[in-house]
Formats: sequence, structure tokens, C-alpha cells
Amino acid sequence: MPVNLNPPDPQTLLPVAGVELGITQAGIRKAGRKDLLLIKLDVGARVAGVFTQNRFCAAPVVVCRQHLSMVDPGQGIRALVINTGVANAGTGKEGLARARQTCADAAQLLGCNSTQILPFSTGVIMEPLPVERIAAGLPQCIAALKADAWADAAQAIMTTDTIPKAASCQVQIGAATITLTGIAKGAGMIHPNMATMLGFIATDAAVSQPLVKAAVAYAAQRSFNRITVDGDTSTNDSFMLIATGKAAMPEIVDAKSAEYLAFRDAITAVATTLAQAIIRDGEGATKFITVKVEAGRSEEECRKVALAIAHSPLIKTAFFASDPNLGRILAAIGYAGIADLEVEGIELYLDDVLVAEHGGRSPAYQEAEGQRVMKQAEITVRVVLNRGKAAAVVWTCDLSHDYVSINADYRS
Repeated sequence: MPVNLNPPDPQTLLPVAGVELGITQAGIRKAGRKDLLLIKLDVGARVAGVFTQNRFCAAPVVVCRQHLSMVDPGQGIRALVINTGVANAGTGKEGLARARQTCADAAQLLGCNSTQILPFSTGVIMEPLPVERIAAGLPQCIAALKADAWADAAQAIMTTDTIPKAASCQVQIGAATITLTGIAKGAGMIHPNMATMLGFIATDAAVSQPLVKAAVAYAAQRSFNRITVDGDTSTNDSFMLIATGKAAMPEIVDAKSAEYLAFRDAITAVATTLAQAIIRDGEGATKFITVKVEAGRSEEECRKVALAIAHSPLIKTAFFASDPNLGRILAAIGYAGIADLEVEGIELYLDDVLVAEHGGRSPAYQEAEGQRVMKQAEITVRVVLNRGKAAAVVWTCDLSHDYVSINADYRS
């Protein structure tokens, strides 16, 4: 069961002017489930994304990057096509050809160029993409297009997720009220480095193409790049930001303006909600764990320490068992790669319980207090390095028996 996470209420997911969504059951890998989504955009929408750094990146990632670099700014990207069931990764030249064929099929139906279509896939790696099923399903997606289908869209992109993930909000920028709505999927193979994570956020804000690109990179670094379920970076990770420009507002063009900063922070807030939802629904997760590292010399060293803790299977299994075997956390801090780290200055807390200081166990620490915290569904690990003013946060989950079962049976 997800950790303190409920399915989104469709009534709370706001339509975004200039965006329509169509979903169908194409039978891509399994019959009887929504597995094909088309997101149609009005002419002139600004689109930017960040993608996996895995060198074995999937064919759709390669094609997306190419199409984003080729698109005419005046026309823009016209649609995103997302399939589940098959990742189209590790498929060589044939995989690239099939990703491009998907774009061509969608473009013919929408009356645009194939380079104005972005393909996305998620599912099993090294299996051929059944383009004939996608081609057959696309007309059904187009027939089903509507602006208020975000809840169905979130469901259509799921793989091992147990519930859909979506978020929506409105914020004031100058005199305009702008709308933001996003969906994401991911439960395992999660350690984005921009993961099988997909995220899509759309807004009606009017923002220049360079600032859309800057905002998606900024938000990714502070949301999706701060989560880990199992330390595996997927071949298919993609996080896309769409700005349709339909809101009644002047276009934001100045990266130092109050309007841009408000826009950037709103995108980051929605992305963070979606990223945390992925962790709460992590494969087999029973606990949601926040790792905060404070008082470091740089944000990067704080992030390294936080990820060392969050990645450790020994730590994650201890949390699953509610076993305060907290020396494992000290060990992870020690191997995080901070060469000149003075361990005597470090403080380790579980929530508000001081566990370690001066290089060892705190004299005041009682194991019963540690176990009390570890039995909670939500836990904060706080590390104070006492060597600077920087900080970083990472979100992770425990590692349970169910994680092994889910991944052992994934292809069956």
C-alpha cells in the first residue's frame, strides 16, 4: 500500500488551456488496460525537457532530443505520444525506426510534421515496440481528446505503480492567475539522473522558450533528481514542461524577474509533489523517508551524503524492520566520498532524537527512542555536518520483501 498517498480526485485536476488528452487500450503488452496516451497541444506551445543520463537511453529519448532541437518555434511541438508496457530501449536501429514511425503516424492524423511529435515509452527493456498496435490506437486517442482527462492520463502511463500520480494548482503571477497540472509515473528503477520515470507538467503561462528550458532543469534538480527507490537509473526517464501561453499575461522573458521566479517555483512545487508521490508508491514501500543533510560546505557534498544514505540497501532494510541499527547510517556518511570529512563534528538525528555526535553514539540516546521513530510511516533522517551553510534533501523509502517479489515477477 502507498505510504499516506491517495489517488488524485479528478475534480481537483484543472484543465490547462491549449492542452487536450486522449487515452485508449491499445493492447501494447497486456489486454484490458489503458496503455496509450496522446497529449495534443495548440500551435505555439513551448516545450522543453530533461532526460535520463543513462548511456543506454531508450529510442524515444533519442528521438525526443532530436525533435526538440529541430522544431520551428513558431509552430512548436503539437503532440506527445506515451505508451506503457514496452520501453523501446535496448532495441538498436529498429527501435529508433519504430519510435519515428509512431511520430509519423501521429503527425499524419494531426496534420503536422513528424518532428512536431514527441514519443515516450515505459515498460520492459529489450522488447520490440508493437507500432502496429500504437498506430491502431492513435485514432481512438484522437477521438477521445478532451481537456479534463488528466486523471485518466495519469492512469494510462502507470506500470508497476499501484495508484496514479497527479497534481494541480493555480498561482498568481502579476495580474494573471495561471494553471499548472502534472502527472507522473514511477515506482521502481527510480534514481533519476537528468530514471522508468516519466513526468509531464503543463501550464497556460506565457513564457519564452529559453525560460521554459531553464525552469524544467531547475525543477528537475530539486524534485525528481532528489528521489531514489532502488538506485537504478532508468533508460527512459523524461520530465517535460509544456507552456501553452494561453493565460492573459505578458510573456515572461527575464530570468531575473519576479514573474519568472514565481513561475519557476510553482513548477518546482508541482514537480516535488509528483516526485514524492513516486516514493510514497515505491515498489513494496511501507515507509516514506526524508534525508536532510545540513551545514555542509556545498550543496553537492550534502547531496552526496544524502544519496549515500538513501541508496543503502542495509539502511533501507533496517527501516523496513523498524530496527534501529543506525551504525549503518554512519557507515554510509563515511563512504559518501567527502575526503576531508571530520566525523567528530557530525550529528545524526532520527526526527528529533539525537543518535550520534562526536564520532559515536550520543550518551543520551536510548534505543527505545530510535525504535519508536523507526516504527512511524514517515521518518526524517537529519545529518548535521557542521562545516558550512549548505544543505540538501533527498526522499526515499524502505526496502521490503515485496520489492523483490514485484521485480522477480515483473515480466510474467
